[in-house]
Amino acid sequence: MKLEQNRIDDLNLQVTITVAADDYADSRKKRLNDFRKKAEIKGFRKGMVPASLVEKMYGQQALVDSVNDVIAESLNNYIQENSLRVLGEPLPAEEQQSHVWEAGNEFTFTFDIAENPEVSFELSKEDEVVYYTITVTEAAKKEMKDNLLRQYGSLEEGEAAKEDDFIIVDFEQGDMKIEGTYVALRNVAEAARASFVGVKAGDVLDVNVNEAFENETDRASMLKVSKDELATLDPMFKMTVKNVKTFVNAPLTEETFEKIFGVKTEAEFDAKVEERIRAEYAQEADFRFSKDAKAYLLEKANVTVAENFLKRWVYVVNDGKFTMEDIEKDWALFIVDYKWQMVRNYLMQKYNVQIEEADLLASAKGFAAYQFAMYGMNNVPEEQLEAFAKNILSQEEQGRRILDKVEDDKTFDAVREVVTLKKKKISVEKFRELK
Repeated sequence: MKLEQNRIDDLNLQVTITVAADDYADSRKKRLNDFRKKAEIKGFRKGMVPASLVEKMYGQQALVDSVNDVIAESLNNYIQENSLRVLGEPLPAEEQQSHVWEAGNEFTFTFDIAENPEVSFELSKEDEVVYYTITVTEAAKKEMKDNLLRQYGSLEEGEAAKEDDFIIVDFEQGDMKIEGTYVALRNVAEAARASFVGVKAGDVLDVNVNEAFENETDRASMLKVSKDELATLDPMFKMTVKNVKTFVNAPLTEETFEKIFGVKTEAEFDAKVEERIRAEYAQEADFRFSKDAKAYLLEKANVTVAENFLKRWVYVVNDGKFTMEDIEKDWALFIVDYKWQMVRNYLMQKYNVQIEEADLLASAKGFAAYQFAMYGMNNVPEEQLEAFAKNILSQEEQGRRILDKVEDDKTFDAVREVVTLKKKKISVEKFRELK
C-alpha cells in the first residue's frame, strides 16, 4: 500500500492511496470463507458450497469490501499519525480514475481532506465590549401601562365604529340570511374599509363580500358556506349593522391593579410597571451583550475555514436533503454559527467552563415557564414545571437547543469576567433602534 500527500494550502490537502493485490488478498480470502460458511444455497449443505460458486456469487463484493477496509484503515492511521484536525471526514476527490473490479488488480483512490484551523487568542481588560444600561423613560412606562390595561380590557357597546372596533352584522341575499356575524374592521380589505368606518347600529350597506373580505377561508366562515360554494354565490349582500363593539382598556381601579399585579393603588401599579420594564430590558441588555460579544470574539479569533470543502461535506452528509442551492442560500448564517462553535469550544476549554445537569434543567425550566406564561399560566407548580423541563431535555432537537444556550450563556459569563464592559446609557426607545 502506498500513500502520497499533496498539501494544497494551510487547510486543504489531497491524499492518494494505491492499494496493491497483496494489501487486500488476505482480507478478501477471509471474507469469501465467511460467505461460504454462511451461504444457504439450494442443493448444498450449509458450509459446503463450492468455492468456485462462492467466488462467482460474492467475489466482487468481497473485493470491494476488502479494498475499502484497507483504504479506511490507511486514512485513519494517516490522520492519527499526523494529528490532523479533520473537518467532517475525508471526501473522495471529484475526479477519480475508473476501476476494473477484478481480483489481483491495483487500485488508486484520491481523497480531499480539510482541516479545522487552530483557534488561539488572548483576552484581557484591554478588550472592550459595550454593555448597555437602559434608562426607563416616561414614554416607555406609559406604553407598558397602556398595553397592560388593553390586555385586561373588554369589548363594550360602542356607537360609531372605529378602525380597531368590531361590528355584529346580518348578511342577506334573497332567501339567504346569516345572522350575528362578528366582523373585525381591521380584517376588512383596505380599499373597502372606509365604508365600514363610522357605521352605527341600524345602518344598512350593500357590500361586495369578495372585495371587502379577501381571505377565502374567513369569507366562507363568515357566510357559513364551504370554500367550494363561494364561487357559486353572488358577491353582493345587504349588510345590516346590529351592534358596534369597541375594545375598552381596563379601568384604573383597585380591582384592575389587583388582577394584574396584586397591588391596590395606582402608585404601586406604576412601580410594578417600571419594575417589569427594568426586568425585561435587563434581559434584553444581556442578550445584546451576548450578540456584541459574539461578533467581537469572532473578529478577534479571525477564524478561516475551508468553506468550499465544508459546503461539499454538508451536501454529502445530508444525503440529498439539501441542494447546493439550498446550502448557498443559508450559507452566511451557517458559516457564522460554525465558526462560533469553534471559538466557543476554545473559550470553554481555556476558561474551564463546565456544564452541569442542573444548568440544563434550570434553563429548560425557564423556557417552560415562559411557554406557560404565554398562555396566561404564571403560577405553575414546581413539580409540573420540572416535569415539563425534563421532557424538553429528552427531545433531541430541543435538548440540543438548550445545551447550546447554556454553553453560550456560561461562555459569555466567563468572557464578561475577563474583558472590560464599556457601560453605555441608552433610552428604551434608542435601544429598540439598535440593529
